[in-house]
Parts: sequence; structure tokens; C-alpha cells
Amino acid sequence: MFKNLKENINYLQDVTSSSADFTVRKMKLNDGTFVAIFTIEGMVNKDGLTLAVSDPLLSATIPTGVNKYEFIRDRVLSTPEIIEINTFDELLDFSMSGFAVLGIDGYEKMLVIGLQGFSFRSVSEPSSEMVFRGSREGFTEPLRINMSLIRRRMKNPDLVFQTMTIGNLSKTQICLCYLKSAVSKSILKELKRRLNSINLDTVLASGYLVSYLGDEDKNTLLSTVGVTERPDTLCGKITEGRIGILVDGTPSAILVPHLFIENFQSFDDYSNRPYFASFIRILKYMSFLFAIYLPSLFIAITDFHPEYIPVGLLTHISDSLETTPFPLMLEVLFVAFMYEVMREAGLRLPKPLGHAVGIVGALVIGETGVSAGLICPTTLIIVAFSAICSYVIPELYGTITVVKFIYIIISGIFGVIGIILASLIATISVCSLKSFGVPYLAPIVPISKGVISDNFIRSDWHRLTKHKVKLQNMVGVDDKFEK
Repeated sequence: MFKNLKENINYLQDVTSSSADFTVRKMKLNDGTFVAIFTIEGMVNKDGLTLAVSDPLLSATIPTGVNKYEFIRDRVLSTPEIIEINTFDELLDFSMSGFAVLGIDGYEKMLVIGLQGFSFRSVSEPSSEMVFRGSREGFTEPLRINMSLIRRRMKNPDLVFQTMTIGNLSKTQICLCYLKSAVSKSILKELKRRLNSINLDTVLASGYLVSYLGDEDKNTLLSTVGVTERPDTLCGKITEGRIGILVDGTPSAILVPHLFIENFQSFDDYSNRPYFASFIRILKYMSFLFAIYLPSLFIAITDFHPEYIPVGLLTHISDSLETTPFPLMLEVLFVAFMYEVMREAGLRLPKPLGHAVGIVGALVIGETGVSAGLICPTTLIIVAFSAICSYVIPELYGTITVVKFIYIIISGIFGVIGIILASLIATISVCSLKSFGVPYLAPIVPISKGVISDNFIRSDWHRLTKHKVKLQNMVGVDDKFEK
């Protein structure tokens, strides 16, 4: 920066092309000192700026012979957050994040004042992670608000927040949050390395970072990076040694490492009684299998092994299939494809029109398709039940949908043998996955102590506290990245 404040103002107006939202408030103090306040319109609390900065400056009497910069910093300004900067890049970053910047003529550094006042959506219940018992608060868009939601739940000095800037053009601020006493230092070091290696122009959502944070296998259908919209869920994960990543402008947080078993766990599991939570968890595993295998097994058994179907049911299915013009595999693919089209249309359309899509779909696929003899009623039931089961595990909906279509094609060509071989290949592939050095199927593969208590079922809290598994205790975690 220049010592002459007018030169600084001219330079900043040239850099910003005199943008309409970049404001400069010029003032002259009682002793004739020239000062200027740099802000971005709509990002600063104007009342706080007037009360804490403008009024004290204009009414202050600066003694002769003192350092004006230090006197204003220490004796005049009354805001709790004041930071010194000495580069134009810092000035632009802070001002565009909602800070006010005070420049004083004759000094090559300026004061950043924390007076953010931009409007944002209030804290509300997350729409994708509903709970019956527990907090109704979800993450919102401003980074500092999300940090406060976590700090309120974790009043622990070991909780650390570290901010970074990602995006060459957007300059998006992100924040790492973790427990210093629980986190693996090698995982934290590797995470910072991957974040620093990201070369993106703009980062507008947390999804921009997910593909850069996964491990070596980039082509897997399963994500080795978790996402949550609930601060209580994030707090529970970081106590186990995980690291949360908050992205400014995104109402969700990234969690690493992420394990496959966590897709079947929810916050309600730990609020309900153990027997009911265990039943719900088993129900999720069964729904996962039904969603993937039910349509493909229906095709394979009906086309290749009809002797396994009871005679009464087989007669009903064969009579229905005789009236339909397509082979069974094409019929199942057609119904599943039509369902996905209607789901996507209902999801993207405005809410008033979304209900109309559901009604049209029920009439076209359900009533008219069966009456016209284009669809077998049994096929419709199988595909519909499979689709409903996939909604039980919303985190895996994309994976389930793609794998289901692959299995449908394989079953129509190779039958049950094809499904078995495809399942073996998929199992081997998943077993080889790792998330920041942690086996993706841990603590099942490799098996760990207490694997049953909080994975396939949910034990009571007395047993859970005895078998709490930390990530740094997993095999090979601390050795992978040090090498």
C-alpha cells in the first residue's frame, strides 16, 4: 500500500473499475487527518459502522506528537474485532467478506473492522435429514453462523477451526473443524495437501470439492466423502476423529473420512430405544438389498428359473406377460426409466406443478399402462416397491439407481449367474476402497472389536461407551500418508 491515502483510493477504484457496490467514505478528523472507510454495499452493518467507527472518529481529539494510527486503533475504535493489513489483496478479500476497512493518510497499513451485516436465510430445519427427536437446527449459508452452531454444541478448547481460501476467482472461504485430541495428524495433513492442490476458478458449493477429496479410485459409484446438513451430526462425527469442512455459501458440511456403514445410520438411532433403533437399522439394510436386487432377480427367475416360482403365482405372471408386447427385461427397464423421468420432473418443477406430475404418472403408468396391456401388473409392483425401498437410504439413492439398471440388463442376458458374478466383482471393488487411508467397509472389513454394537444393530449407551472406535486406531491409517 501507499502512504498517501488518495493514491490508495485511486488504485482501488481502478482495480474495482469503480464498481457501484464498492463505497469509499472520506472523512477529515478534528486535527485535519484524512481518513477513508472502504466497504461493500449490502455487506456491512451500517448502524454498527456509524456507532462504532464514524461517530468516534469524528468526535475524537487526537493529541499532538502521538502515532495517529496506534491512537485510533487503541483509543478510538470500540469494535472487538480489529485486524491489521498491509496489502491490497487482503483489503479486497476482507471487504468482500463483509468487513469495513479503515485507511489513515500517512500510513502504509490499514485496519480491518468486523462489522458484517449482510442478509442471510435464518437457521431452519434441514429438509434432507429430518429427525423426530433432536435439534431442529440445520446449517445455513454464512460460514460464521455455521461455526457458531458447532461451537454451541462443543464447548471444548480442543475444537479447532482453521480457515482457508479456495477458488482463483471466487476466493471462497472454507473452514476445517476438528477435535485436536481425537483427529489423526496424518489424515489432517493429507486433507490440507489435497485442498491446497485444488485448482478451480470458482467454488460455489461443497460438491465442487468432493471429487478432489476422494481417494485413488475416482470411478467408483460410492462416495468416500460424507455430507451432512446437521450440526449435531457433524459434532458427533468429529468426536470420533473425523474432520468437517464448511464452505461459505453452502448449507451443508463435508465429512472425511467417510465409511459405507454411516449411510445406514441416522441421528434418530441414538435418540430412540435400542430395540426400535436396531429394527430400523435392519430395515434399512433389507431395503438396500431389495432396491438393488428385486427387479433383477424378478427378471432372472421368471425368464431362466420359473420352476422356483409357486404355480399359482407363476400362472398369474405368465397370463399377464402374454398380453404385453415387450420382453420382460425391456418392460422392467421401461417402467424404471419412466419412474426416474417423473421423479426428476416432480423434483425440478415448482411445487404446484409437482403434484400434477404425480397424478399424471399414476394415471399413465399405473392405470392406463396396465389397462392397455403395455405393462404387467406384477412388473409395476416390483419396480414401485424397489423405488420406495431406495428412498429409505437417501444418501445412496444415486448409487442404487445406477446399479439397479446395470443389474437389470445383466439379469436379462445372463440370469442369476450374471447377478452373482456382478455382485462378487462389486464386493471386491468396494472392499478395496479407502477413505483417507481408512478401509471404506471398516469396522466390518477388517473386522474390529464391537463391530456389531453400533453397525448392524444399536446397543444401549452403556455398551457403546465401552466399544467406541477411534479412526486413528484403524489399521494402516497413520502409516499410509507418512510414507
